[in-house]
Amino acid sequence: MRKAAVARITKETQIRGSLKIEGLGRYEISTGIRFLDHMLELFAKHGGFDLKLDAKGDLDVDQHHTVEDAGIVLGQLFAKALGDRRGINRAGYFVLPMDETLAVVALDLGGRPSLVYQDRVSVRLVGDLQTELVEDFFGGFVNHAGANLHAKVLYGRSNHHKIEAMFKCFARAMKFACSRDKRLCGQLPSTKGLL
Repeated sequence: MRKAAVARITKETQIRGSLKIEGLGRYEISTGIRFLDHMLELFAKHGGFDLKLDAKGDLDVDQHHTVEDAGIVLGQLFAKALGDRRGINRAGYFVLPMDETLAVVALDLGGRPSLVYQDRVSVRLVGDLQTELVEDFFGGFVNHAGANLHAKVLYGRSNHHKIEAMFKCFARAMKFACSRDKRLCGQLPSTKGLL
């Protein structure tokens, strides 16, 4: 079983998390931002990951530190749980319709962080989440997971659906990228011999 636990304690946030890649989609999420909790819950469920994340941040200042640091911790959890990444598929993508919205996420766990993000969200808040911070969440993730990620909403009306569709795509793409290929067991997924 590939699993990890991480604690990130700063003057701005205190976050503890644990992850089991071969999970059952179970979750215990508490960030103080209910819409972010919802996105991480559905990430765990749609990816089949067991995820616990308890975050206490300076929400009296702003949501930025909590949202970005939650992404950082999620990236650290995957980096630690994946280890040297031998035998994994490495890359994954998913296209998901959510009612009137269509989103796509493609990612590569090849060790080079990069983010291309386009959400077409047109409001400041969805639920209690400052929407501009979703990009910061994914930025924190890619920088600490050693991943590059392209996330794009192609079209849609509901801003809730736009963000939710991206998190569901993210989950399904991660599920495939983290999966092991029995034929490649023990091999690094790179012609370089190094990730």
